[in-house]
Amino acid sequence: MALNQELQQLSGLLEASLSPATAKQAEQSLRSVETQQGFSISLLKLVASDQFPASVRLAGSLYFKNFIRRKWTDEEGNYLIPIADVEAVKTEIVGLMISLQGPTQIQLGEAISIMADSDFPDRWTTLIDDLVSRLTPTDVYTNNGVLRVAHSIFKRWRPLFSSNELLLEIKHVLEKFCVPFMSLFQQTDVLITQNEGNKEALIPLFQSLQLILKIYFDLNCQDIPEFFEDNKDVLMALVLKYLQYNNPLLVTDDEDETGPLEEAKSIICELLQLYTQRYDDVFGEMLPPFVETTWNLLTTIGLEPKYDVLVSKALGFLTTVTKNQDRAQVFGSQQILQQVVEKIVLPNMSLRQSDEEMFEDDPIEYTRRDLEGSDSDTRRRAATDFLRELKERFEGLVTEVVMSYVQHYLQTYNSDKSEWRAKDTAVYLFSSVAVKGTVTASGASATNMLLDVVGFFSQNIAPDLVASDTHAILKVDAIKFIHTFRNQLTKAQLTEAFPVLSSMFLAQDYVVYTYAAITIERILSIKQSGQNNVLLFDKDDVAPVAEQLLTNLFRLIEKGQTPEKLAENEFLMMCLMRVVLTARESIAPYSEMIMQHLVGIITETSKNPSNPKFTHYMFETVGAVLRYAAPTKPPGTFDSVLLPVFMGILGQDVTEFMQYVFQLLSQLLDVAPTNAPFPDGIAPLVRPILSPSLWETKGNVPALTHLLISILARNPELFVQQSLIEPLLGVFQKLIAAKANDHYGFELLESILYNIPVSNLRTYLRQIALLILQRLHSSRTEKLVVRVSHLVYFLSATTNPAKELGPDFAVSLLDEAQPGIFSDIFDAFVVPATPKLHSAVDKKIAVVGLTRILFESAKFNSQYGAKWARGAEMLTTTLLSGSLVGVFDGPVITEATIDPVGDEEVSFGSSFARLATVAVKVVDPAPDVSDAKKYAAAAVQRATSGGGSVAQPNLGSVTQEVGQSLTRLAGMA
Repeated sequence: MALNQELQQLSGLLEASLSPATAKQAEQSLRSVETQQGFSISLLKLVASDQFPASVRLAGSLYFKNFIRRKWTDEEGNYLIPIADVEAVKTEIVGLMISLQGPTQIQLGEAISIMADSDFPDRWTTLIDDLVSRLTPTDVYTNNGVLRVAHSIFKRWRPLFSSNELLLEIKHVLEKFCVPFMSLFQQTDVLITQNEGNKEALIPLFQSLQLILKIYFDLNCQDIPEFFEDNKDVLMALVLKYLQYNNPLLVTDDEDETGPLEEAKSIICELLQLYTQRYDDVFGEMLPPFVETTWNLLTTIGLEPKYDVLVSKALGFLTTVTKNQDRAQVFGSQQILQQVVEKIVLPNMSLRQSDEEMFEDDPIEYTRRDLEGSDSDTRRRAATDFLRELKERFEGLVTEVVMSYVQHYLQTYNSDKSEWRAKDTAVYLFSSVAVKGTVTASGASATNMLLDVVGFFSQNIAPDLVASDTHAILKVDAIKFIHTFRNQLTKAQLTEAFPVLSSMFLAQDYVVYTYAAITIERILSIKQSGQNNVLLFDKDDVAPVAEQLLTNLFRLIEKGQTPEKLAENEFLMMCLMRVVLTARESIAPYSEMIMQHLVGIITETSKNPSNPKFTHYMFETVGAVLRYAAPTKPPGTFDSVLLPVFMGILGQDVTEFMQYVFQLLSQLLDVAPTNAPFPDGIAPLVRPILSPSLWETKGNVPALTHLLISILARNPELFVQQSLIEPLLGVFQKLIAAKANDHYGFELLESILYNIPVSNLRTYLRQIALLILQRLHSSRTEKLVVRVSHLVYFLSATTNPAKELGPDFAVSLLDEAQPGIFSDIFDAFVVPATPKLHSAVDKKIAVVGLTRILFESAKFNSQYGAKWARGAEMLTTTLLSGSLVGVFDGPVITEATIDPVGDEEVSFGSSFARLATVAVKVVDPAPDVSDAKKYAAAAVQRATSGGGSVAQPNLGSVTQEVGQSLTRLAGMA
């Protein structure tokens, strides 16, 4: 009865979480009860029970997956839920998932994958045996459940780098799974054959086949197992059979709906691509019938969108075959190449009616699919890749064949402008063979020397850019041509194109102005040839047009009438961000206008965050405005604009935006002059940001750490006045307890010790030292040792007497934990880690800190003189090796290196998304030391000349070689 009541209560919370009005409160209630023992089991029982609505059970499975992601283990692999619950979940979840269907089963499968990532195989040794024992000869639905679980575990291997640990895990699976796998593949084949006329039976059987083929790929993704090599004839005969297989019962009526047969053949093409790419020595002799079948498939398949993925995967397979010089010879004649172009390339590269409909009805999706570098499976991209690979093998022949078609289509268009599709095909064909290699995010790096790209641009592309009656798709083609070949155009040519591209922001066609934004952003990102840190266009180039560009971009973005539509087009925001980054300080006169627009967009999109990339670029733009405009404005200019919206986001717990807000609050403090008033709106935040719950989200940790450091630098009295030193040190304790966050803990500790008077910290110093020693003893890593070394040097290098730090303090701090322990730490950790401090400021801190320990610390010289020689050897080696950057003038960031448009995928989640425009302020504890080498040389010179240095008694303890080095160093003073 109690359990039933518990499930009813849980059901009510999950149901409430589905309504926007009650979702946040329901989520908080669920979070409050999830820590109770048995919660995970209750949640699984609810998901399994048909007493509850399907929507509630699905919500339960989704919550369970996210709960497992957050709470299964910490970074070190320690369980965060009771061990009894861990064992119970492992016992129940496989059988439960197999018994379910649809989205609920998928969510539990992902949960199993998360658990397996942590526990399999070492802490979940029974998992594969459990799965194998559930496979049956005839129960297709049970088998499909088992296969989904298996695939959810095995697919984790695909993106991983090979390692002994990974290969041992795969070997563990192979030993138990290979024989049942092949038996099931053969049995499924028999059942498909027996049920060829029974559509109801074929559908689940083809689900089995798809899962079997996916697992085939999984098991072979790292290396070809001996079992698969030994049985390749049997297994590959089945693969070939289903690449050739056709059955009208499996063909869907809807031209957009991919059928189970196309899905299976797409997976087969991926598998064939893997084998051709990685295991040619085993698979090569078997290749011809697969190539022939794929050719036949591509020359007979329809143009309907439902076949797009299959065509893309099939072309991907042929492209891989073509990468082999010997195998490519099958295409190496003019006659064959003409067939390739006519029967495969042109049908898949020409614009279809469905493409035109997408251009009109879903322009943002059209743009994302069409963009070079997109991961979308499109026919055009796959056909382009295939043609480019053929051109790499037979450059002259392919160029000649393709250009004959290009000229034909251009003539067709020039004689009749209504035949604009012909020119669209011509431009795509030309671009496909004009590029040498592949097109990356940086554009085409090299071109086909047999073609005149600039000449083609002048004759056939430029006119379409300026003509008023050009079809919108040809206008996009022209813009995209500049985008692709921007590196081949001179700065003068690009400068001429800039006003034309800018005018596209006044166009009515969504794709036209979006592609213009994409191209302008990429042009402004071009680096000067041979100078990776110098941009081709600078603020002087952009300043005259920047305000108008930004105004037009804001107008286009703000067309959106809902939060989702407002944030739909990340390319517009990316361009806006790039214009601000390039214009830099020149935006200052109208920076308030920019910020008002941004605040309005942030406010609206915070109601329903939907596009992670748009969000990221939006906050990068705020960071850029603060970086370049705030120093030219009166202090607090942007505080009154930003703080209310930031407080609203934090108050409403908009988790997708919070880490960005923390970073920008830090920047607001850092860009202000040190004597500027502390913003009233930030002071009330200090207590809430110390609460443990905020620090549980991994993505918040770096941002919160640096926000605390910024507050400490500007207003350390807050922590004393509000009695917050203990909670602050509690954050430090939490951070250094985890390997993933210990470096943030040490950054925070350095800031605490540097900014809060030692008199206020005196009672906590022993506990701080004990925590450091415990970490060094219990789970020491190289990163931890380097941070301890940095802490010792940072404290020792602090030259401001008002800080009450310095070398004696550094020695005494660690000795608080255990008298005399500093000697061991200095010898075993601090000195050996010195060369691993790489940045200019860190090297300076190390040299100044080590110099002060050796030549200014009475405590070190009197108590630990036996270690003096070791430190002197490291000091002279560091200073005389030529590796030291002698002068440090503060945190310098080369502006050209600020590039928020990287390769990494931005998404809403727990990981940290660093804002490139927000520079973490580096503290130099010895600002009065302009040259670390001269500083050290002067200290050595004083000691060796009899100037009464505390180090004099230890000078004789060094070797002759180190003594000579000290003499050399003294001569540099």
